[in-house]
Amino acid sequence: MTAPVEHHGTSLERTRPEVTADTMRQIRDEFGRLMLSYRFAMEDVRSKVEALSQEYTELGTYNPIEHISSRLKSAESVVEKVLRKGLPRTMDSIRSVPDIAGVRVTCSFTSDTYGVFEALTGQPDVAVLSVKDYIARPKPNGYRSLHAIVQVPVFLSTGTVRVPVEVQLRTVAQDAWASLEHKIFYKFKGEVPDEVIRRLGAAAEAASSLDSEMEELHGIVHGPRRTVAAERIDPTITDEVVRRLLDLFPNPRDGQQG
Repeated sequence: MTAPVEHHGTSLERTRPEVTADTMRQIRDEFGRLMLSYRFAMEDVRSKVEALSQEYTELGTYNPIEHISSRLKSAESVVEKVLRKGLPRTMDSIRSVPDIAGVRVTCSFTSDTYGVFEALTGQPDVAVLSVKDYIARPKPNGYRSLHAIVQVPVFLSTGTVRVPVEVQLRTVAQDAWASLEHKIFYKFKGEVPDEVIRRLGAAAEAASSLDSEMEELHGIVHGPRRTVAAERIDPTITDEVVRRLLDLFPNPRDGQQG
């Protein structure tokens, strides 16, 4: 028998309903299936971005994507976040956590972040739930990044579910600053000296200026950036192949419409 607990002058019995093995198994299976759907959604979004990067590389003269990474929160951290927020202890509360799955895309220049965002969210099975543009409106500490919660369908044996994934898009300079800022806050356990915070803000402004300057220099040296160039298409599609295609489709535009 558990000991009584004193609470505001009254004696309360700390009781907990008996949890059977079947109940534990049911909860584990339901939570496991939920986390699996987030992993599938994360992999789907990452695959979409990787396909864009490969398309830019194979068919274009310029690939705006420098790096792609992804992460899935651990089961323990998801549960801790629900409890920390004081949410009801239900699976719906877990589903309300927006950043269980995340994909980060590092781009060359600021304008590239918006271009890749448009290319990704323009796909018919990608729904945009929310956007936070910290590039146009940086956080007070200087943090810059384009954040979006997108939703994609995941096809399971039990049916189709639509699952949210957080997507972060930022430049190389913005990513370097964010990584350094995270390490500093971890070092000081959140209690960062004012002088360090001031210099972090100045570094964020310097990184933003560097982004702008490098983008302008790239334009001067290379001219307008093109992500598609016909001359880079599969070299096996020779002029002779194109002539034969013209025999099949004398009017290419009509052929596309048909």
